[in-house]
Amino acid sequence: MTELQMREHVFATVMDRIEKQDDAKRQEALAEYMAVTMTGGNSPEQVAGMIPPIMKELYTKWVTMFVDRLMETADRKALELLCDGTEENSAALLLTYVMFLESARMEKQVQEDLNEYGRRMTGSDDLGDAAANFLRARLAQIAGQAGGPKGNA
Repeated sequence: MTELQMREHVFATVMDRIEKQDDAKRQEALAEYMAVTMTGGNSPEQVAGMIPPIMKELYTKWVTMFVDRLMETADRKALELLCDGTEENSAALLLTYVMFLESARMEKQVQEDLNEYGRRMTGSDDLGDAAANFLRARLAQIAGQAGGPKGNA
């Protein structure tokens, strides 16, 4: 498998998982998160309805950063194994992506990107903060489901 084929496989595997997200489930998860974490007068459903889906442009940016870093740091044989198309190795790629997003550098990048996105969409910094906090909680949940280091969020 060529380096380009591996890059394309990793990118496609992660993006496929991201694109399979259902908006109704996203709204429900946001409402549940807001119900647990927010205080104030608005209902969790109302706040969740105000947070738009993350633009594909942001996911593409983050996944591309992940692919670049993975290709720089992982051994070629390990990469070939991860790109074999099996369910187990696809899950390993997704878990590795989640761990990448949890790095200090990426947490800062995600926060900056989400704040900018929130400002563009609503003119509000608070929406970007809420989206960033929700995303972190969901990533921890996904990591737990994939057998990662964080269990519940």
